[in-house]
Amino acid sequence: MIVVLRLGHRIPRDERISTHVGLVSRAFGADGMFYTGQKDEGLEKSIKKIAEEWGKTFKIEYCKNGLKLSKEFKKKGFSLIHLTMYGKNMTEKIDNIRKNKNLLIIIGGAQVEREYFEICDYNLGIGNQPHSEVSALAIFLHEYFEGKQLETEFFGKKKIIPSEREKIIET
Repeated sequence: MIVVLRLGHRIPRDERISTHVGLVSRAFGADGMFYTGQKDEGLEKSIKKIAEEWGKTFKIEYCKNGLKLSKEFKKKGFSLIHLTMYGKNMTEKIDNIRKNKNLLIIIGGAQVEREYFEICDYNLGIGNQPHSEVSALAIFLHEYFEGKQLETEFFGKKKIIPSEREKIIET
């Protein structure tokens, strides 16, 4: 099971970014998402609607205390992966990470508390330059699944029919 923890959601500043975290999480192979910061029923409804319309069971849930949640996942045997531009290069560790199928992937907002760096099994950077947490998540999941998640077929109310010249949606 792969779950994403998005830290520090702020309304209205982070509505779009947190929505994109949910979209990438779902589309790139994660099973669910937690978020901390401000509770946002609009965010939850948006992600639930996408999962319902486009397919795949995907849970989103507000979490008041992300550190407590992280410790609970660690006790259950999950590897805690913190994506940060300050971490070791992901390519050095990804083969080792693939050995555990249960991951809690932690991505920050404005500033991540020091305790996350300490509790996580891996603090990983995607190129060690300032970057978006959404792009870091997408790249990490793509590398973790070795690109195979792009072949996943979703069964929902809507389906995109690939085309080079037009938008085709089957309902």
